[in-house]
Amino acid sequence: MFTLQRIETSTQEIKKSRFLAIAGPIDDEASAKAFLAAHSEPAANHNCWAWRIGQTYRFNDDGEPSGTAGKPILSAIDGQSLDRVAVVVTRWFGGVLLGSGGLIRAYGGTAALCLRAAEKVERIETLRATVACDFVDLALIKARLTARGVAIAGESFTDTGAVLVIELRKDTAEATRDLVSDLSRGKAIVSLEN
Repeated sequence: MFTLQRIETSTQEIKKSRFLAIAGPIDDEASAKAFLAAHSEPAANHNCWAWRIGQTYRFNDDGEPSGTAGKPILSAIDGQSLDRVAVVVTRWFGGVLLGSGGLIRAYGGTAALCLRAAEKVERIETLRATVACDFVDLALIKARLTARGVAIAGESFTDTGAVLVIELRKDTAEATRDLVSDLSRGKAIVSLEN
């Protein structure tokens, strides 16, 4: 899955109506709402939008006929395999009616144009875990985890060892658990957080 590196905009004029698409990365539902509020034009006729975060998505036609704006915008997001992305397409009416098919093409097409032009970055899912180990294994475990790109976010000490809080790629969780087990001869305990 990919997300956007930064906010991107695109405009096009279709039968005298002006369409402006603004797309950007979001982290959660609250940031999606903030993005929509920040990039909607109160003076425009319609501010239609869609966003997706994993399996959660929303879209809105903002007064256009049902299914002619928000859903095509969401389809443009999904068509490019994007996640954690919001898109607002603003329309200034030019006096010519576009019809349902025309609206679907205009909103979806403007959103797709904007998303195609945007710089994308791979979205890597991470998770947190704790590693409880003895002092004798601590230095080796820390060195090997760091060498594999695992971030050590915290460290606390017990009477016999330490507890490390680590952040790692979700797709490397099992390999990391096996590595820690091998390094400590099965004594260290790795607990994955949800």
